[in-house]
Amino acid sequence: MYDSILLPVDGSEHGAKVVHHAAELAQWTEATIQVVFVADTTRDSVTVVDGNVVDALEREGETIVADIAATLETLGVEHGTDVVQGSPAPTIVDYAERYNYDLIVLPTHGRTGISRYLLGSVTEKVVRLSDIPVLTARMQSDEQLQFPYETILIPTDGSPASTAAAGHGLALAATLDATVHTLSVVDDTSLGPDVRSAIPTDERERLATEAVENVDAEATEYALSNVHTYVEHGSPAEVLKEHIETNDIHAVVMGSSGRRGVDRILLGSVAEKTVRSAPVPVITVHEQS
Repeated sequence: MYDSILLPVDGSEHGAKVVHHAAELAQWTEATIQVVFVADTTRDSVTVVDGNVVDALEREGETIVADIAATLETLGVEHGTDVVQGSPAPTIVDYAERYNYDLIVLPTHGRTGISRYLLGSVTEKVVRLSDIPVLTARMQSDEQLQFPYETILIPTDGSPASTAAAGHGLALAATLDATVHTLSVVDDTSLGPDVRSAIPTDERERLATEAVENVDAEATEYALSNVHTYVEHGSPAEVLKEHIETNDIHAVVMGSSGRRGVDRILLGSVAEKTVRSAPVPVITVHEQS
């Protein structure tokens, strides 16, 4: 499933669980982990030590990646390390694409009760910019990351991005022998009355049903027999969150419609809301170009 995983780190306390989670995933898939620290060139980190001009952030990064490398060594995971300079989010994305990594693993610092993203978050920018799948895990003190995943949720609306994500999620489920839940939500909340009258409810339900049936049919190609399909009504992000909590979902694999070159975040994105609020890892997948 994965041969190489990129693990950007910053030394924060939130990252420790993600390191172990990435290690478990790497062990299961026999992947190599590359630990990378980006010395942020947007910050003034040059200083003088013993008469020598040094970059304090690079020094800090070398210590951080060495500590994580020691952890991965103890866990028996094949790994490498690197310290590079640049603006963190685009540097991470470019690094992953230049060296053909299969997955980027990052923590997200979503906060319960806050309805918007903390704009400027490195994680959210990577999710939006990366053409490579990104696994994000919300780090809360009262939450644990389950692995191997026994239940995987694949939301779908039939779009190219969700179709690409479905293939990724089904392949992961086959690797882990996991149960699959595929869910399509008929959004009754964001459409105005005029639009709703132009798109009959039964037509929207038909499209949603067709979307989950397509994922169910594709699951047979992966020899997956334990697949459950759902069509529900409501706000997509809220329905997804409720489904995760009531069905003991261990991970979500979903499409993301991020666009390169766009400096703002599409705050209405279901993927972005799910990344922020989901209590389980979320793997976002872009449409394949």
